[in-house]
Amino acid sequence: MHVHYALKANPDARIVAEVAKAGFGADCVSIGEVRHAIDCDIPANRCVYSGVGKTDPEIIEAINLGIECFNVESLEELHIISHLASHIGKIAPIALRINPHIDAHTHHYITTGLAENKFGIDITLFDQAIRMATTLPGLHFRGIHCHIGSQILTNEPYALLCSRINELVARAQQAGATIEYINVGGGIGVDYEQPASNPIADFQGFFDTLRQGLILPTGAHIHCELGRSIVAQCGSILSRVIYVKEGLERRFVIIDAGMNNLIRPALYQATHRIDNLSAPSSTPTAHYDIVGPVCESADTFAENYPLPRTRRGDILAIRSAGAYAASMASLYNLRCPADVIYTE
Repeated sequence: MHVHYALKANPDARIVAEVAKAGFGADCVSIGEVRHAIDCDIPANRCVYSGVGKTDPEIIEAINLGIECFNVESLEELHIISHLASHIGKIAPIALRINPHIDAHTHHYITTGLAENKFGIDITLFDQAIRMATTLPGLHFRGIHCHIGSQILTNEPYALLCSRINELVARAQQAGATIEYINVGGGIGVDYEQPASNPIADFQGFFDTLRQGLILPTGAHIHCELGRSIVAQCGSILSRVIYVKEGLERRFVIIDAGMNNLIRPALYQATHRIDNLSAPSSTPTAHYDIVGPVCESADTFAENYPLPRTRRGDILAIRSAGAYAASMASLYNLRCPADVIYTE
């Protein structure tokens, strides 16, 4: 099993360096991430490069760097990589990212394996894609990649994925292709509601499902791309209460962190546990809308959320912010990014 850390979850150099020490590769979705992984001591030949919008200069640079594999997302991209690799006299290693028509039962913004999606090649085009991948010049066809979504909380979708991959491998072999690379993506969910009780994602169930479900051709290796499940529970956002506003029917806790620091609730309607670190546990509770200072109504972390009676100056902790907080932060409203503090 080869694990590639998905840099998009959290690209902080200190984290990526630890990932490199653990022997993981990198799952990259931009040439910037490829460069960053290499700078953090992940070898280029352990970097896989996904993404629907790879530009010509980015493809050429990745080929020259000697990456492990392109996860190719369209038939046109196959032609482009073939042309560019041939033009510079190189061979580009590629895998076909196939949409397997599996519903991961997650938010529609983070579902990627259905029939109509900007990511990947539709499964109905698989036979055509195999012919192209194995006959176009400048390409070394390595295998198959699938990624069905993120924040997946049961192993049933992965079991279905294994069956679908087995079918694809058999079809590829019937077409005369050699399969050496099977990439199942990532997407393991984490417990956003009770992070202290369940700090470790269900890695065991995920790996057991793959072990039991995949039929590996001789010489083939399984690859996966884990990001959120590795780092989400490793960080919290600490924010100070600026005001407690009494509305006509609702109470608002206005804090100094905003959607520029953590966009997931605004973007995905995501839920994060929020704790008042300043209030004694015996404090009576009340319900609040917890909102940030950004000039958008979407800048809301939680609605009608129970907290101990909260006052100006209290410190709130927004949990499970190790993934997709700092990496998706912005300077919207020209607000400064949060400081990142590491503890041993």
